[in-house]
Amino acid sequence: RLLLEMKLLACVTNVCFSSHQRLTVCLISAAFFGSVGSSFLYGYNLSVVNAPASYIKTFYNKTWIDRYNEPIGDGTVTLLWSVTVSIFAIGGLVGALTVSFLIKALGRKGTLLANNALALIAALLLALGETAGSFEMLIIGRFIIGMDSGVSLSVLPMYLGEISPRQVRGSIGQFHAIFICLGVFIGQVLGLPEIFGQESRWNFLFGFLALPALLQLCVLPFLPESPRFLLMERRDEAGAEKAFQAFLGRSDVSRELEEVHAESRAQNTQRTASVLELFRKRSLRWQLITVIVVMSCYQLCGLNAIWYYTNGILQKAGFEPTLIPYITLSTGGIETLAAVISGLVIEKVGRRPLLIFGFSAMAVFFSLLTVFLHYQDRFSWMPYLSFTSILLLIASFCSGPGGVPFVLTGELFEQSYRPAAFMIAGTVNWLSNFAVGLLFPFIQEALQTFAFLLFVVVCAAGAVYLLVVLPETKNKTFMEISQSFSKINGVPDQTHEREMKDALDTATVNGLQCADVEMESSF
Repeated sequence: RLLLEMKLLACVTNVCFSSHQRLTVCLISAAFFGSVGSSFLYGYNLSVVNAPASYIKTFYNKTWIDRYNEPIGDGTVTLLWSVTVSIFAIGGLVGALTVSFLIKALGRKGTLLANNALALIAALLLALGETAGSFEMLIIGRFIIGMDSGVSLSVLPMYLGEISPRQVRGSIGQFHAIFICLGVFIGQVLGLPEIFGQESRWNFLFGFLALPALLQLCVLPFLPESPRFLLMERRDEAGAEKAFQAFLGRSDVSRELEEVHAESRAQNTQRTASVLELFRKRSLRWQLITVIVVMSCYQLCGLNAIWYYTNGILQKAGFEPTLIPYITLSTGGIETLAAVISGLVIEKVGRRPLLIFGFSAMAVFFSLLTVFLHYQDRFSWMPYLSFTSILLLIASFCSGPGGVPFVLTGELFEQSYRPAAFMIAGTVNWLSNFAVGLLFPFIQEALQTFAFLLFVVVCAAGAVYLLVVLPETKNKTFMEISQSFSKINGVPDQTHEREMKDALDTATVNGLQCADVEMESSF
């Protein structure tokens, strides 16, 4: 029905937009400041625990002695540290499960703004835990900042996708990935011994969490809400018109308003679908499987194992401990550069090639890293090859798998099924994140240098699946993307064709003439 109304609207207006879409200051600002307080904090928390790891363990031991008058056992400190690292993912899972309720009550932008309260609370707990002599405050703080990330990793891609014209939807969506990488890099820089990577300053690393949140709180309120949310859920046509005008940079947005009205009318008979309804929907079966596979591979491909345990991996690779903080800067720099390049080329290359190339290249470089680590004791130059493989792994991940899955989740589903899809994607994402953070140290201890072969299998399987199943979504409407899955879902598209034929016949009878019924709209 949505396709039918959009086609009829094109017939009546007889207008075809250009495929070129100008980026506006408002659109770039929304993507920038939305990402600063969301994606940036997620990336920062992936790397910030590396530098102060030994100091935090020392703090745990000191606190334990003060409480129980005996040193903490090795097993206990390892358990506390593993919980501190991995509870971030549990918080993320809880946050992801609350998204559908928050966006319904607060909207996309409102949820992002309210989410900053979690970041500020977490910053206080993490920064003051040492002063209070409470390692529980650190663990709770990591859980709360995980909740913040769980909300933002679902809401921000949804917001960016809804405010972006489809001609630049991928590029704007990559702001999310770029700021994750930038957060990782800044976490590494601030963790240097000359800055906060000292025993007397490590708590400032966590206090820094408040700054991006405050920056977003200062700027984002003055930028528009998603026009689709305003028009379809709040019935605020005046607000939606102003939002469209700000994001598109032109005063005449009547065609965008009419398009969203058509979509809204088509969905008046459809309430927002639940997760169970999405699982039961045959026409969305392979879209859902694709999101689950891509999000699983996003976490299980092994990059978080690199980030969580970068220092240990580099030590095993043969580098001097005093050099490791400076060496890891290059990893963050490479990651950020690759994400920026991906954002520049995604609308030309497409989503599908970037994902397939990224996972395939990661499988190759994980294989090489396994070989290099296995023989590093036999040749003095082998550790340098190991580090080169790590850099190439990071670049491969950020070329596509690091950001495209979030763009893809918003593109594969129509409006009524999108909240449920993001909830499923978030659940898979954070459960996989938790599994890697908790289990990889034990896998590495058992398999030694062959531990990374598990990631080879995941990356290769992901690349093959995407090659076989995923169609290209670049510059397509949501209905066109849905139709491209019709064959594999076993749902013929004859119904839409028959409705279109009947509708056009009716339009002709009523005196409407239309030579070209194909419409390219900004959204």
